[in-house]
Amino acid sequence: MKKPKLSFWEIWNMSVGFLGIQMGFALQNGNASRILQTFGADVHELSWFWIVAPLTGLIVQPIIGYYSDRTWTWLGRRRPFFLTGAIMAAIGLLLMPNAGSFTHVLPALWIGAGMLMIMDASFNVAMEPFRALVADKLPSDQRTLGYSLQTVLIGIGAVIGSWLPYILGNWFGVEMSADAGTIPQNVIVSFVIGAIVLITTIIWTIVRTPEYSPEQLAQFNETGIEEHNDGQGLLSIFSDISNMPKTMKQLGIVQFFSWFALFSMWVFSTPAVAQHIYGLSRDDTHSDLYQEAGNWVGIIFGVYNLVSAIYAFLLPSIAKKYGRKATHAFSLSIGGLGLISMYFFSTPGMLIISMIGVGIAWASILAMPYAILAGSIPAHKMGIYMGIFNLFITIPQIVSSITNGFIVNGLFDNYAIYAIVLAGVLMLIAAFCVRFVDDVDEQVAL
Repeated sequence: MKKPKLSFWEIWNMSVGFLGIQMGFALQNGNASRILQTFGADVHELSWFWIVAPLTGLIVQPIIGYYSDRTWTWLGRRRPFFLTGAIMAAIGLLLMPNAGSFTHVLPALWIGAGMLMIMDASFNVAMEPFRALVADKLPSDQRTLGYSLQTVLIGIGAVIGSWLPYILGNWFGVEMSADAGTIPQNVIVSFVIGAIVLITTIIWTIVRTPEYSPEQLAQFNETGIEEHNDGQGLLSIFSDISNMPKTMKQLGIVQFFSWFALFSMWVFSTPAVAQHIYGLSRDDTHSDLYQEAGNWVGIIFGVYNLVSAIYAFLLPSIAKKYGRKATHAFSLSIGGLGLISMYFFSTPGMLIISMIGVGIAWASILAMPYAILAGSIPAHKMGIYMGIFNLFITIPQIVSSITNGFIVNGLFDNYAIYAIVLAGVLMLIAAFCVRFVDDVDEQVAL
């Protein structure tokens, strides 16, 4: 018995929570570096503070996947994890920009870095079960649409999150400047709004999207809840890692270069734009002009997310015509060129051109690898393998965190724009590696 196809709006409701997750994620990506610098971090130290987040995801994600495959509660199989992750992330959003209020307990920089860890881990707790839910609910021929609609909602949420500090400051008069060592009010209010939207959209998905029970999944010839008969418990994660499908290993190489590049962009865009475009010194992290550069980074990050939302609508038809591999390779290539182009521009407005390319790559990164992967994963291990696949997102971020500080300080003399150029080169390498990936679903279709 085949799974029934879902309507467009059923798939849309299933993924609405991603809008809130990505709104919070965009607020983190666009503002965490300047928050940490405001609290005292140097440019070459930024990647060290960011390492805690992917390191936490490295540990948490496979465990979440393991238990979500084996869980059935009154709330369902995947939905308890959405809700828990959303609540934890919302707490992080509320506390991170207000870390200065807790200096009687710990230094603000430590608290800010701790909230960064909590937020990123929590976003991952909520995010990967969403990926598994698409595979749980949709037949194979609707999965590209499912992951593409997730990408659309990710783009919408990220646009709102990225632009919110600028909009609040320039359209609603919320204070954009602050004393040294304190966070501007427009950033603080943005994080509060992000927390509210995150909780609201997650609840929307939970209420509007029922999950298939174990008995229903059995009717679709899928195991509903994996039996606890392996005798290994959590140790079976290591067995699953060693036995991961060939397609996952091949995609892992692509993911490594893609996410190393993305992480570098998120960490170093604010100092790169401040130095390269606004002409600030490498030690200037407190001036109003630096805050203006940070706000503009939020705007251009919103641009790439807006482009990704639009491009995601086109991905199913492009992939159907040219294949998922060719679509992904093309998109990554455009993204790599977009990142490299930032070096050749000298005005803030020109960076929008760069972000168009990044947006095309971002849409594909959020959809194509998962659409390709789902066809190679046993249905009863969808959660654990989606969690394990997250290793290919967190490991490159950890490697980037460890190495980029030395690279930017030792090779680039703290001139952050060169880290962005290097990110573009790595994304081009990722595009080349796509050619070696086996897409099982497309091979069956042929």
